[in-house]
Amino acid sequence: MKFIVSPSTLKGSIIIPGSKSNTTRAVFISALADGTSIIRNPLPSADCISTVEVCRGLGATIEMGEVWKVHGVGRRPKIPSDVLNMGNSGTTYYIATATAALINGFTVITGDHQIRHRPAGPLIAALNDLGGLVFSTRGGGLAPLVVRGILKGGKAHLPGVNSQWLTPLLINCPLSEGDTTVTVDNLQERPYIDMTMGWLQRQGIAFSHEGYEIFVVKGGQSYQPFDETIPSDWESATFPLVAGAITDSEVTLMGLDTEDYQGDKAIIKILKDMGADITVRDRGKGGITIRGGKDLHGIEIDCTDIPDAPPILAVLATKAKGKTVLRNLSASRLKETDRPGSIYEELLKMGAKAEMDQDSLTVYESDLKACPIDGHTDHRIVMATAVAALVAKGQTTITDAEYYKISFPNFYELMVSLGAKIELVE
Repeated sequence: MKFIVSPSTLKGSIIIPGSKSNTTRAVFISALADGTSIIRNPLPSADCISTVEVCRGLGATIEMGEVWKVHGVGRRPKIPSDVLNMGNSGTTYYIATATAALINGFTVITGDHQIRHRPAGPLIAALNDLGGLVFSTRGGGLAPLVVRGILKGGKAHLPGVNSQWLTPLLINCPLSEGDTTVTVDNLQERPYIDMTMGWLQRQGIAFSHEGYEIFVVKGGQSYQPFDETIPSDWESATFPLVAGAITDSEVTLMGLDTEDYQGDKAIIKILKDMGADITVRDRGKGGITIRGGKDLHGIEIDCTDIPDAPPILAVLATKAKGKTVLRNLSASRLKETDRPGSIYEELLKMGAKAEMDQDSLTVYESDLKACPIDGHTDHRIVMATAVAALVAKGQTTITDAEYYKISFPNFYELMVSLGAKIELVE
């Protein structure tokens, strides 16, 4: 499918849906609990539905409606009767690999073309060190993977470039036979680990950590059923916030909380530092209003903890005087695509002035023009370029538009409700 986007002015109020990262963690933990859990405000995105299907394959019973009811399998998931398909969800892929290592039997794990090219080697090595048996059917640490348990605990080591290798161990090692110690080098994406540890703390799981370098998890524990409400998604919020900032608009976002664990709440400080007119009421719970039409100026932004944000930050930078430098992009290069490279490629097509090296992207104030855009089958590239097209001269066509549903299933509807001139066509 394609987006056809024309220059637009936005006005109105929208409610941001639930957090994808929190929904994924909630489904896995409830699936491993002994009893029935209630998940309120879940995100029914394609990635989260993949999580549900995977956990069903591992033996959980899940009822999806306005709230999700999850009947867990306790400490031991079941041997799947079929291959587990992760769809496009990287978080699901990595967590499920570790969950499968709790099973005394073989599990085959795969996903779509992007998942089959996402590196899992460090997680595979860690699980093998902890008593599991995990291997890639084609080598190189790439899916399809074959996994067998049972995790016994012990010591493991991870590079810190991808927090998605650590979260699976923190979630699953409490159910292993013995204690686990994980040493991590230079951990990036730390807010995601804070989020994971927050879930463990609310579950009463016994663990400790020395900074972000050493994590010790006691084995032989269990998860309890819960009733929790998923907070709204800051990653999704970045798109309408930037859209409001770079157009002559006034947009209010409801449902967010600036005290949530999510790292992408940094967008508020980034916008303020660039000179945007933004009002936050009651730490976001009372609404966040962004007013466009104000001069923005370039700044330097450390993307270590916000690896999903570089595409939309690069778009924001095209409307800031001077230059904006996005630094520490290594984690962002390991997502569905090399996201800094993908957005750089597409913004150049639109006439942006930009420079890129291995770990930074510099974007100068630019006049954008409409042109055919490749969405790279990446939801964040699709949505970021759709926002860029709101200020581009002419009518922009973006491929792979359907991928927005991976993380922000009502992005199209909400943007249109604000007045964005976006068409979704076959």
